[in-house]
Amino acid sequence: MMGRGGRSGIGLMVLAMIVFGAQDALSRHLAARYGIVLVLTIRFWFFALFVLALSARAEGGLRAVAATRHPALQVLRGLTLVAQLVLLIEGFVRIGLVESHAIFACYPLLVAVLAALVLGEAVPPARWLAIAAGAVGVLIILQPGAGVFTPAALIVLGAASIFATYSILTRLVARHDSPQTSFFYTGIVPGLLLSLAAPFVWRPLAITDWGWMALLCVSGALGHFLLIRAYQRTQASQLQPFAYLQLVTASALGVIVFGEALSWTTLLGAAIVVLAGLSNVWIERPRLAV
Repeated sequence: MMGRGGRSGIGLMVLAMIVFGAQDALSRHLAARYGIVLVLTIRFWFFALFVLALSARAEGGLRAVAATRHPALQVLRGLTLVAQLVLLIEGFVRIGLVESHAIFACYPLLVAVLAALVLGEAVPPARWLAIAAGAVGVLIILQPGAGVFTPAALIVLGAASIFATYSILTRLVARHDSPQTSFFYTGIVPGLLLSLAAPFVWRPLAITDWGWMALLCVSGALGHFLLIRAYQRTQASQLQPFAYLQLVTASALGVIVFGEALSWTTLLGAAIVVLAGLSNVWIERPRLAV
């Protein structure tokens, strides 16, 4: 039977991807109106305040939560997160959620390689086949042509590479730091960095958009907390097929909310992606953490 640790890690990953998919739609809407840096600045101000309040109530208080054995890696995590978000949201605005996520979905393959090289995790052939099947599903959704190689597409590919690095850094610090500590630095480092840019990008938001901004802030905090928990409980390479669920969620919102194109190939590709993730769990169930 599947171990409880494996099941819980996968469940957290699924929830995180659904939250991130919804968050991407909010980011596209707000960034198109106010600019990427301003939207991220407000989002991470809220995030920073939230983690400070949560950390102050934790056992040992702020000092205990902020204590880390990997200060440089925690700071680097924050920097890579900001860089990845800036590039990815730029892709959302330029080419939409469906195409951006179809390109961005290659990042699990990059994580699997880095997990083997950096973390020393075993990536057996059966799991490679499941991840490759998910990649085939992505290609069916996108039906790649010349448009994939536009500058905007290359920006999204850069975001995928940076996010793969962020995922591995999260797994590395999780070996010694608690989820509360990683959560703390995920909010504080980007919040401080973006504050430096705030005076140059600030502009007032319309009253009607503050509700969307509030929802974006809450989803951002929730999604990252779920992701940190997932990586603590389950190997990074085992979780990657489920990362494709963010593509499914964001693409659905792209079609419903933004009127992006939807075809039978998109539906077929999405089904293959989900089935690839489920088959990976079945193939690798003896390896899941107990």
